[in-house]
Amino acid sequence: MATKYMDITEFREEGYLQELNRRFLHPLGLALEVVQEKDGREYLGGIWDFRDDPEGLIFDDDVLKADRIAAIDSEWQRRGQSRLDGLGYVLQPVAVEGEGNDDDGPGQT
Repeated sequence: MATKYMDITEFREEGYLQELNRRFLHPLGLALEVVQEKDGREYLGGIWDFRDDPEGLIFDDDVLKADRIAAIDSEWQRRGQSRLDGLGYVLQPVAVEGEGNDDDGPGQT
């Protein structure tokens, strides 16, 4: 299957950028930036790095869009159920070295 790409404007307008930043990157002191040109074009600008700020980043209250939060929550629920039904998990698990392995490796008892 060929890889499809989402337009950056759609990514921002649908709330993916806001929620990626709010839920994951901001608490880590990071933010994904979208640059808007005067002609309306948008592109990914880079990653802001405020990891030296112990509290991370936050949005100004007037910037957060509740409808975007609700849309992403709804999408998460819908897709999460599909992943759970089809894969048995929502977030991909990571095998931990030594767990579920009969071979304990060298020097292990």
